[in-house]
Amino acid sequence: MYSKFRSRVQKILPIPEEECDAFFSSEKKFRNLKAKDFLIRENEICREMAFVNKGVLRMYYLSPAGKEINTMFFFENDFATSFQSLLQQRPGRYFIQALEDCELITVAHDTLQNAYEHSHLWNKFGRIIAEKSYIISEKRIESLLFLDAEERYLNLVKTYPRVFEQVPLYHIASYLGIERESLSRLRKKLSKATTIVT
Repeated sequence: MYSKFRSRVQKILPIPEEECDAFFSSEKKFRNLKAKDFLIRENEICREMAFVNKGVLRMYYLSPAGKEINTMFFFENDFATSFQSLLQQRPGRYFIQALEDCELITVAHDTLQNAYEHSHLWNKFGRIIAEKSYIISEKRIESLLFLDAEERYLNLVKTYPRVFEQVPLYHIASYLGIERESLSRLRKKLSKATTIVT
């Protein structure tokens, strides 16, 4: 299980195995979530980063009317956390919930900070992860501001080809900012267009 975590780290930034183990081999925790269990809830302080060894999670918030609005999905080999809450160590507005049974490796905030402070490689790794998170968040905002539903749908499929195999339609619709019925019509329309082209 840890080998997958190490492999993912190496793809982001080549860090010697001994340096990886020095900070995390005894500090990591293995955690299993059942479907619908929460990694974090609204108004809690996020105290750990989770590596998704297996499964899918969603991040969402509650609208003033109490509607669940999905903002992100975390798939296998992703790092799942509420970055703002984790970095500031303040209560956040987001929930992170397992959509199916998940196997996670979690690393505590204090362990991460210790690695960042004592290793220039881990410090660089932390910066890369934070930059990637920022870019994903900005692209998400821009997609809602500048793209129509069809363009958002096509981007999602391109980025996560297996999303419809792992995430229920109503959660995908929420992420895209449309109703489930609209998503069904959109999929039908694009399916017909593909059939005509082929």
